[in-house]
Amino acid sequence: MKRSDLTEKLLDIKRENGWSWKHICSEIGGHSDVLIVGAILGQMKLTKPQAAVAAKLFGLSKVEQALLNEVPMRGEGVPMPPTDPLIYRFYELVMINGPAWKALIEEEFGDGIMSAIDFDMTMQRVADPKGDRVSIGMSGKFLPYKYYGATGNNAPLGYKEE
Repeated sequence: MKRSDLTEKLLDIKRENGWSWKHICSEIGGHSDVLIVGAILGQMKLTKPQAAVAAKLFGLSKVEQALLNEVPMRGEGVPMPPTDPLIYRFYELVMINGPAWKALIEEEFGDGIMSAIDFDMTMQRVADPKGDRVSIGMSGKFLPYKYYGATGNNAPLGYKEE
């Protein structure tokens, strides 16, 4: 079975039962809703205990349960640039704001990146009289670049120099 086949099976079961993502996430538990939904959609993995809970919830076989715990091929099936309008807007946010985010992060932290591995994300609905808003918070560990072969007084890592 391919991971994409399992994703389709899980989505079919979700539809058949009329489950919301909130219901599925509260049943599986242990991580953020973004991570759990990402795992159901094949982009993240569940821990073994979470995969066992998901398998019971969805009525899965042992093989399907094990597949939920395997490291996925992340990003598979998402065209670049994205064609879905909502996903494209996130792509657009990065294209337009990415250079400013990069400049501001480098000024504050130094020469490096924000991790998408050691990372947290939250999403919530914010009421607004002009139309409700989507609020997304992201927090990633700063990872400085390593400067190869640094000796003497040369910094080995790209942290901001004071």
